[in-house]
Amino acid sequence: MSTISQITKNAAAAFEEYILVSNGARAAFLESIADNIEALGDALLEQANKETNLPIPRLQGERGRTCYQLRMFAAMLQKGDYVEACIDTAIPEKVPAKPDIRSMHFPIGPVVVFGASNFPFAYSTAGGDTASALAVGCSVIVKAHPAHLATSTLVATAIQKAIVGHRMPTHVFQHVTATDFEAGKALVQDEQIAAVGFTGSRNGGRALLDYANSRQHPIPVFSEMGSVNPVLLLEDSLQKEGASIAKNYAGSITLGVGQFCTNPGILIGVKSDALSNFATQLATEMNAVSPAPMLHAGIQKAYHENSRIALAQVGTINLTEKNPEVATAYPVLATVDGKAFLSNPLLADEVFGPYSILIQCDSITELQAVWVSLKGQISTTIMGTDKDFEQNPSILQKAFLLAGRVLLNGVPTGVEVCDSMVHGGPYPATTDSRFTAVGVRAAKRWLRPVAYQNWSNHLLPAALKNENPLNIFRTINGNLTKEKV
Repeated sequence: MSTISQITKNAAAAFEEYILVSNGARAAFLESIADNIEALGDALLEQANKETNLPIPRLQGERGRTCYQLRMFAAMLQKGDYVEACIDTAIPEKVPAKPDIRSMHFPIGPVVVFGASNFPFAYSTAGGDTASALAVGCSVIVKAHPAHLATSTLVATAIQKAIVGHRMPTHVFQHVTATDFEAGKALVQDEQIAAVGFTGSRNGGRALLDYANSRQHPIPVFSEMGSVNPVLLLEDSLQKEGASIAKNYAGSITLGVGQFCTNPGILIGVKSDALSNFATQLATEMNAVSPAPMLHAGIQKAYHENSRIALAQVGTINLTEKNPEVATAYPVLATVDGKAFLSNPLLADEVFGPYSILIQCDSITELQAVWVSLKGQISTTIMGTDKDFEQNPSILQKAFLLAGRVLLNGVPTGVEVCDSMVHGGPYPATTDSRFTAVGVRAAKRWLRPVAYQNWSNHLLPAALKNENPLNIFRTINGNLTKEKV
């Protein structure tokens, strides 16, 4: 196997070739990757099932999402205006004279992507980070997750086949299967690398950020590091819809054995008969969910340890005693009052798995204090009626200080891949809340603006030429248009 140094040098050389490839050619390349992944058929699904314990129907859906993402970025390339071309024409009579200045987004350089354990397709080898980076013209090095190396290798062969078929630079994509932490550190700290994408634990994401910032030339790290996705349960809503809310949240907490970064890990309400009834109903619904194996032994062990530590400090409102087998994870619903929660920061930590804690507050003021104490989140949800919102207007105003996505009367699990989706949030949910990791705008993470001043028209890139040969929307002297200059 090549050394990390050789791999990054290959990526840098491939990047300089790849930025010359047209949007249309890159789009066809991405579409072929999707076709090749689908052509792997059941063998890919069976391998992923063997390595992750994820059921085949879930993997079918995730494979579909992965291929959809690749084709979505291909469509973005065909449209072409993702470069956000901007033109300010010269004004020679101005004193001093105003020059002709034009700008557009340019690919940032070679990107390292770390595969995620809980999404072997959509956040791994050909997932959103890789697809968006390849789309805008970056070369990519994927550090495969050790929990599903064989699955990752199969997907890598689909990408490599597309490289050959479309005559792309050989090293525009490289697959690293080393399982030690030092390999990941070396990739991030190599000066050839321009950016990093990561989905995983807070400890892992924070370590990568520190590695990147300690370089001679620091680089951006786009880490998505989990979230407890707090849910506010307002009283009028619970009185009117408590049973259905409990049923929906039991499904959300235990979906995929709780192994989603959008899992609702903290529920917050004000003490009332409605909240007590909801707690009983939620516990009953969660108890009806059968224990199931988690992704791998390490995650399974961590879940048992973390839930045990949490339950040693709080109460539980599960209605039956659980004596799980070692190979399964059982749903847990813990509870604690607001004052105790605020006095114990450990209770705010994510317990990755089918676990949630219900915070029972003495007042709406304490509810808000608990909520804002949780800092940055990927999502937060408010279950309320118009009456609840009229009585508590400050709740809607504060929500966006906390999270990247705010839901009303729903569940946070289930992240739609679309242009308007925001999958990110203030630190510590992510290392850069200005970007999303899902949707077409995820491509902006791998771009930087560059300006062309006083360039002759024939030397400009197509997106900035006077005649607008790409027929894209551009901002010309402050106006968005497809007109020529």
